[in-house]
Amino acid sequence: QVGLAESAGGDVQPGESLRLSCTPGGFLSKIRSLGWYRQGPGKAREGVACVTMADGDVRYRDSVAGRFAIFMDDRRKKALLQMDNLAVEDTAVYHCAADAASCSDGLLMTWDRQSEWWGRGTQVTVSG
Repeated sequence: QVGLAESAGGDVQPGESLRLSCTPGGFLSKIRSLGWYRQGPGKAREGVACVTMADGDVRYRDSVAGRFAIFMDDRRKKALLQMDNLAVEDTAVYHCAADAASCSDGLLMTWDRQSEWWGRGTQVTVSG
């Protein structure tokens, strides 16, 4: 079994930054990629970003590219999502996700519907 421990989200103003973390536990050998998907109020779920744990390969949803950065920490024990220049449209519940597949554009699209493992989610609210 795989578990995902997520950091808390937060309330910020437009243009501010926030960092999320996700620490996997359990059968780590099953996991090749980590990342996040989100679901905003009245919106469809969407894959946000993913990273392949072994080589750091990353992918981003177009709407967050250039503002968000996903990476593994130095010990490769957890994934971090640095979110800069946050906008009201980024308001959502962010769920950490893990998969046996490597990170790819296709994996992000899959996460629009489902992921192999996922966390409970944390609220990120951006409001002025």
